[in-house]
Formats: sequence, C-alpha cells, structure tokens
Amino acid sequence: MPAIELTTPAALPADWRDILALTKPRVMYLVVFTGLCGMLAAPGVLPLALGFTAILCIALGAGACGALNQWYEADIDAKMRRTANRPLPAGRMDRQSALHFGVGLGVFSVVLMGIATNWLAAALLTASILFYVLIYTVWLKPRTAQNIVIGGAAGAFPPLIGWVAATGHVSALPLLLFAIIFLWTPPHFWALSLFVRSDYAAAGIPMLPVVAGVPSTRRQIFLYSLPMAASAVLPWLLGLTGPIYGGSAAVLGFVFVVLAGRVLANRATDPAQMAPEKKLFAFSVFYLFALFAVLVADRWLAV
Repeated sequence: MPAIELTTPAALPADWRDILALTKPRVMYLVVFTGLCGMLAAPGVLPLALGFTAILCIALGAGACGALNQWYEADIDAKMRRTANRPLPAGRMDRQSALHFGVGLGVFSVVLMGIATNWLAAALLTASILFYVLIYTVWLKPRTAQNIVIGGAAGAFPPLIGWVAATGHVSALPLLLFAIIFLWTPPHFWALSLFVRSDYAAAGIPMLPVVAGVPSTRRQIFLYSLPMAASAVLPWLLGLTGPIYGGSAAVLGFVFVVLAGRVLANRATDPAQMAPEKKLFAFSVFYLFALFAVLVADRWLAV
C-alpha cells in the first residue's frame, strides 16, 4: 500500500477584502472626515466634482500610508494578537505586492490632487504621506516612546489639506485644526495602548506604557488633554468661528478632561479593569467627529 503524503495547504490568495484591509479603513474614516470638514469650513465652495476628487485623494493618500505601514511592519504585526490576522502576517499577500500597491496609491493620489485642485494641496498631501511612513513608521515608532507625540503630526494634516484644496492658501483656522488633532493624538492613542500594552511589549515597540509604566502614561494622558481642550476653543476666542462651535468645543473638552481625570485616578494595571481607559478611547473618537461636525455646522449656519 503506497504511503499517504500529507501536505500543508497553501495560503489563500488575497481578495478585495485584503486589499481594503491594507488601507486601514477604520483609520481612514476619521482622516477623510476631518479632511472633508476642513474643506467645508473654508471660505468659498469647490465644484462638487473637484471637492469629491480632493477628498478621494486624501482617502487614497491615507490608504497608501496604511499599506506602506503594513509592508514595513509585517514582522511586528505577526507578533501582536490584534494585528496577526492582517493580510501580510497571515500570509495572504506578499510584501512586495503591498509595497507596490502603497507606492502606486500614494503617487496617484498626489498627482491627481495637484491636477484637480492645486499643487500646494498636493505638496501637503506628499508631506503627510512621507511624514507618516518615514518619520513615524520607520524612524520614531521603533525607537522612542515619544513616537505618538511627534508622529501625531501625520494625522493632523487632513483638515489643512482639505482647506488648501478649496482655497489654495494656508490661514490661521486650518493651522489651529492641525494643532487640535496633533494634541488629541497622544491621549487618544495612549488610552488604547494602556489596555493593549502586552502586544507592544511582545513586539518590542517602545510605547509609553511599556517604557515608562502605566501611572506615568495616565499622567501624560491627563496633561495632554488640558492643552488639547484649550486649543479647541481657540478658534472661537480668536473670532474665527461662531458661538455654535465655541460652546460645543467647551462642553466636549470639559467631558474629555473629566474622563482623562478618571483615567488618572484609576490604579488598576489589569487590562480587564481599565474601563476608564476604554471609555476615554471611545469618547476620543466621538470627540473629534463631533468637534469637526459642529465646526462645519457653525460655518454653514452662519452663512
């Protein structure tokens, strides 16, 4: 009787869901939304086709960042439970395909942005992609616990890009929107990292809870929430927005600081007992959506 040869089935080829997963769509939603709000808050109105194209370019640029991040961090993703099933570490796609996809998507988004709107917006989109990939992913993330602090600039570009796509120039309000997201990123991401810190430790990523400990991270979350909340009301105090935005920013900022205070008061180190951290993380996403939504409402209701 001939011997039965056992073989391991080959990994399934990537399908459209894996291509989509490379772009990190859950992150892209917030990027696209803040970019759209930056465009809608700008003076004047882009023609619908050009406005849609500008937002599409921001989305494609964000997708390029996600793909290139996963290409570079495939080995790291394989070591973390929450990322181990991504297309590359799961073996459904090879790294070279992800690299080509990310580069092609990034180049296409920049060229299309320049042709459809203006080259200043295209230059800012280029800067955001390069900053995320080279400064944050390659340089900062594996080397310093301040990776999120400095790297937060990458995620702060979209409203600035949206504004410039509509106007062709930079002014005070989009710079303040950039600052708000820049200051929002550390408490938002550190809240998440507190209850998934074992993943980062296993992958050797020097996130703040891994390097400085849980109590220090909680203090930093609270301290960063204060200038973030203050910066959010600055557009109103400087007369760049109306009372709808100003009142909403004050209330949202107050709630954020209260939740950050509860994180500071928590003494638990077991992720299962980190309800305040999980609540702050969830609210931080709502906070940014709500803040930018009322910015647009304030602009259009005042017309």
